[in-house]
Amino acid sequence: MRRFGIRSTGDTRISRRPSRDVRLGMHRAGVIATAIVFFFGGPARSVNADEPLPIGPAPQDTEAGEQPGNHGLISDIELYFTAPLRWDATDWTWFGGALVAIGASHHYDAQVRNHFVKNLGPGQASNSDDVQDALPTAGVFVATWAYANLTDDNDGRSEAWAMLEAAGLSGVTAYALKYAGGREGPDETDNPNEWRKGGSGSFPSQHTTAAFAVGTVLAESGNDEFRWLRRLLGYGLGAFTGYERLKHNAHWLSDTVAGAALGTASAHFTMNRDTRTEESSFSVVPAAGGGVMLTYRHSLP
Repeated sequence: MRRFGIRSTGDTRISRRPSRDVRLGMHRAGVIATAIVFFFGGPARSVNADEPLPIGPAPQDTEAGEQPGNHGLISDIELYFTAPLRWDATDWTWFGGALVAIGASHHYDAQVRNHFVKNLGPGQASNSDDVQDALPTAGVFVATWAYANLTDDNDGRSEAWAMLEAAGLSGVTAYALKYAGGREGPDETDNPNEWRKGGSGSFPSQHTTAAFAVGTVLAESGNDEFRWLRRLLGYGLGAFTGYERLKHNAHWLSDTVAGAALGTASAHFTMNRDTRTEESSFSVVPAAGGGVMLTYRHSLP
């Protein structure tokens, strides 16, 4: 709970008194607004595998004709893009770790590119295979959605919705970063430091972002009965897609690392979106010294 008060007692003073319970499930997202400012992806808080993650709203909250998770989508978007305003020390640590990982991978951008293009002849270009590289991610989402509907499984539908929302939210952020960075890809230049050059906008990798968004939901949702298999398939999807983008000379190594951070963070946000509740109100209360205080209360889980 946060209170922001303006006290009137002859002089004007502003008091700010945040209470101890200011926590937000979306802190696990660890991304977005600050990521856009720094042109990087954000952190995602670790998940306790012994505690299955809730995915989407309860089945009884779904109106006829609506997909699970549609409730509060506008609120989700607002919370997603303002997440850094509610980060704590752990979240900033994850964010810092993401920056370090991206910076370290950037050091090897040229070497990785040279490894994959060394067999190309003079003037020979590599086919980026954009559609081919997107098919595994699309296949996982379609399979999840189709199986949930065939078995009439509301949890499965919520999982598919979480995949779609994670891919959508992270995709918007990725495109914003691409536009802001304007980084030339390895198929355009052999210099990984060509930023703001009006290139294709290779940072971050859109394919890798989507793959880790969908794959992380697959890996960390549901019960723990087949957790090892879910994680193998989910994170394997992200790693395979990132590798294919490097192999096809479509992205730098740091592009894929940033995409992995962004996609994973976005997935953790969507998997925990139903744990967030908000309550806001203004009120006037008596204050010491005979004055009054105008307070604003905003409650977060």
